[in-house]
Amino acid sequence: MNPTKQYQGHIALLCSSVFFGLNFVISKGLLNGAISPVGLNALRFLAGAAVFWLISMFMKSEKVSRRDLMILFGGSVLGLMLNQILFVQGLSKTSAIDASIISTTVPMLTMIFSAMILKEPISWMKTLGVIIGGVGAIFLIITSLHGLDKQSSLLGDLLCLASSAAYSLFLVVTKPISQRYSPVTVMKWMFLFAVLLVIPFSLNSIMMIDFMGLGTPNWLSLGFVLVFATIIPYFLIPVAQKKLRPTIQAMYNYVLPIVATALAVFTGTGTLTVTKVVASVLVFAGVYIVTRSKSRADIEVVRVNQASKVHSPES
Repeated sequence: MNPTKQYQGHIALLCSSVFFGLNFVISKGLLNGAISPVGLNALRFLAGAAVFWLISMFMKSEKVSRRDLMILFGGSVLGLMLNQILFVQGLSKTSAIDASIISTTVPMLTMIFSAMILKEPISWMKTLGVIIGGVGAIFLIITSLHGLDKQSSLLGDLLCLASSAAYSLFLVVTKPISQRYSPVTVMKWMFLFAVLLVIPFSLNSIMMIDFMGLGTPNWLSLGFVLVFATIIPYFLIPVAQKKLRPTIQAMYNYVLPIVATALAVFTGTGTLTVTKVVASVLVFAGVYIVTRSKSRADIEVVRVNQASKVHSPES
């Protein structure tokens, strides 16, 4: 693949990971009484559907086949409904630290699902990269985030784990379809399906939100969640899917604790230490190693080249 396109994919994932990382702390603040988990998810789905359908009106229309609509429906259930609903519910019951730690299971789960569904090879290099990145992420969390939130819960942790599994499967299932349609087309249908399925059961939660009494800090937090933790990253995900393998995408979940640490340092609840720098280096080293591992397509090219050499008249 063109290196420039790969760089674009990495930039898209880095930006979305930064926003998702900040969302751990900012959503936690909103869920402390201002908005219920159900209400927050409903607002995110409504905002996403409205924005992506509005943008699509100014773009060339893409006809989506019935089969692909079914795949998008499945992607909506996995990547939006289950991922976000389970995440918000889990975050409301456990600590931001636990949620960050559990998010580091995404690369391993994605590697397994990719092998099962897309027949991507689980090479020693890919496995090594996932492990190195995971060690760095967990080391970073354990050594630096203990002061953010100490309210842990087994149920909350299990919900976050289920959210990670849903997101991992989403990255794999929607990989092929992201090659055929624009990010706006992909997301406008996914968010529409999410709205149709969730809103009928969320109206009471939305009506119970005291919008007039939210206050400026909560309004700013809500604006961030809707724009920077929903619309922008979910636009960037299919952009990256066109250019990178699912396992590489999942590796960027290791960036989330780095972002949380940076937020802790910025707000004065944490300090920058040598251990944090080392842990961050391990994370990006893991991403680099996975990036350098061979995909199924790369292996097929090597096999074809070797076969052509064997059958070449000169040989």
